Amino acid sequence: AACAVAVAAALALLAQRAAGSSAAPPPAPTSVAAGHVVGLAEDGGPRTAQDGSGDGACKKPHVVLILADDYGWGNLGVHRHFNRTEDQKQAQAEVHTPNLDHLVRHGVLLERHYAYKICAPSRSSLQTGRLAVHVNTVNTGVTYWNPGDNVSGFAGIPRNMTGLAQKMKEGGYKTHVVGKWDVGMATPQHTPLGKGYDSWLGFFQHANDYWNGGMPFASTGEMDICENRFVDFSLYNDTYRGPVTTAIRKEMGCEMSAKHLQIPNLAVQVNATGCNQLRNGSWSNYCLSDSCYGEAMFNQHAVNIIHRHNLSHPLFLFYSFHLLHTPLQVPESYLAQLDQLVKESGGRPIDSSNRRLYAAMVLYMDTMVGKIASALKARDMYKDTLVIFMSDNGGPVYEPGSANNHPLKGGKYSDWEGGVRTNAFVSGGYVPEDRLGKAFEGVISIADWYPTLCTIAGVDYFDFEANATNHYLFQHGLPTLPPVDGRPQWDNIVSGANGRPDPFHLSERALLHWPFKLVTAKQEYSFYQGELFPNCTTVMEYSENGPLFADMKIFGASMKLSTNETVQDQLTLTSDCGDGCLYNVLEDPEEHEDLSSDPSYADIRSRLLQTLKDMNRGIFSPDRGSATLQACLVGADLGGFYGPFVDSETFYAGLEPLSSQQQRVRDKVKSDITGLNASLDRIPEATKEEFVANHGIKPGGSTLDSCLPHI
Repeated sequence: AACAVAVAAALALLAQRAAGSSAAPPPAPTSVAAGHVVGLAEDGGPRTAQDGSGDGACKKPHVVLILADDYGWGNLGVHRHFNRTEDQKQAQAEVHTPNLDHLVRHGVLLERHYAYKICAPSRSSLQTGRLAVHVNTVNTGVTYWNPGDNVSGFAGIPRNMTGLAQKMKEGGYKTHVVGKWDVGMATPQHTPLGKGYDSWLGFFQHANDYWNGGMPFASTGEMDICENRFVDFSLYNDTYRGPVTTAIRKEMGCEMSAKHLQIPNLAVQVNATGCNQLRNGSWSNYCLSDSCYGEAMFNQHAVNIIHRHNLSHPLFLFYSFHLLHTPLQVPESYLAQLDQLVKESGGRPIDSSNRRLYAAMVLYMDTMVGKIASALKARDMYKDTLVIFMSDNGGPVYEPGSANNHPLKGGKYSDWEGGVRTNAFVSGGYVPEDRLGKAFEGVISIADWYPTLCTIAGVDYFDFEANATNHYLFQHGLPTLPPVDGRPQWDNIVSGANGRPDPFHLSERALLHWPFKLVTAKQEYSFYQGELFPNCTTVMEYSENGPLFADMKIFGASMKLSTNETVQDQLTLTSDCGDGCLYNVLEDPEEHEDLSSDPSYADIRSRLLQTLKDMNRGIFSPDRGSATLQACLVGADLGGFYGPFVDSETFYAGLEPLSSQQQRVRDKVKSDITGLNASLDRIPEATKEEFVANHGIKPGGSTLDSCLPHI
């Protein structure tokens, strides 16, 4: 109690200072992280006792923030309540999340947790405490740069917004991240180190190949101006900042070379279970071991962080899964384990190849969460830990995303509940005992974790750096940086109060004013998936009837599935809410009954429409520039890896010189990509459309899913 009073008093003082200062100095530049090439060097000081803050003032909890990627609502065990029908029994037999379910039973299930409808905006929101509409609403390629705005003219978070980990460091935390970043890459300030993390093992973009770190078209649906030639897999700390090389992979347990070729990366170079697809001479026959799976290396690294952590300081570990984003890839051993579990649960063999892969990936993710919990308990840290779990958006229900948000409507890319209402819970020893096993029905935004964790850490969540930068931006006619608008939610979670009863800006097309939700304009993936999805019926029909992926980009240009708008809408199962559909999501969480034509709700609808219109005037939408050749040239110089390319001359550290063979490859890649970029504006649309058709995206292309032969 005394600690809580002290923290509250400190926060009040900081808030008072913030209110009285319009040009507070930004924080000192964050130093880069602690550790050596793999794992972390043990910090000095005791490893057996913890005062929680490093100064003995208050005991602060360790925080493990776990973010799943593209996790379907119906793919979490606790959301599979019923087993009355055969399909319900089959669904329960396929969804195996024992570790997550255990954490929910010994924690608080967050039933109304909302994120943005796609990943990069949600992740930007989490790291900055802004609603996505006030930091980033687009999935921009990491090679983008606008030299006219060196604050916001990039993909992801503006350079001068203070990151969550920077705040946690102010509170005495050691800060580490593993996995997907997806909030910027262009400059050192965009990297995890630039946003306050002491170390990072992971990748920059929306996704990569789980086995070799490459960028096949199936990972993101994009072909960038580097022709997806490079690997996106890096390790950054205070002694090494560069690519995860074969030598580093071996230190993390992967004894085999990933054998990635720097060629235009369209098809995957290894298949779903890590076996070679290229048939290239001596590489014609090999399969990578389970330890070479990207998530295996992430998990080992995270466990090492916990084992080596100096308990004189609280730990902030951001565990950012690649799972369950495409490409659908998983070790063969987990497919076999899943099949056995389905059989033992009385289920039939799964009839869709993609549904089976996705279910096995869910099982893998659950196992990795269990290993993190076990590592915390082995260090006697779990009793002092707050575990936060969430997804960055609803599950993708197009092929090949293959999630299931049943019983909610829609999925990723839509503002329906299935696209923005996400799996989430809190657990760990920090959760009050009287709240264990309860559900919290209050509305939470993914942006709220920034101020919530700042409050727990005892620091002010006001962004002094952004505030100071706005004077410069205003003088130069550039977009100013919006303030933090997340809300501290821990007291609400503990008490059961709704901390967001007022209008909540979900997107430029949707608004939640509890319990009413307004959805406007066209919405992709407007359908209910049912208990089992995808299935043989949908697999046989998707090429003509959808749902297919709608966000393809070729060299930065958006590519539609069809030039015919009606066909495009059919293939993406798009519906049109026009000026606004209205739902009471408390009474109708599945959004079946549109109230917009009911006269008794006319005033509510009109008020929400005006509120959304007013809020949309404040959307943060800087000119993020265009794809930049410089990003590719720096990537080639790194030996074929993505990384910062603006103001990065002194950033990289500890790299070995390229061999003569690597130099020859580098020179050829530079020549090829430079030639391509010189001719991009002359590539006709017909060529791009042919490209799309030839790579399994349009009807008539190669198979994105299949019915399994044993059905």
